[in-house]
Amino acid sequence: MSNATFYKRRAKYGGMDASMVARLKELEAENRRLKKMYAEERLKSEIRKEALEGKY
Repeated sequence: MSNATFYKRRAKYGGMDASMVARLKELEAENRRLKKMYAEERLKSEIRKEALEGKY
């Protein structure tokens, strides 16, 4: 492991025990999933809005 990787991980996970790190990773994964869902729904909404305005 490079020094840069070590210090980056230490800055992110320093002071956390294993269960806290696992929970953080779960929350990050859920956040990514929710952001993707939001983006998809936003796109659908824009398409519906344009269809109702007669742009298609």
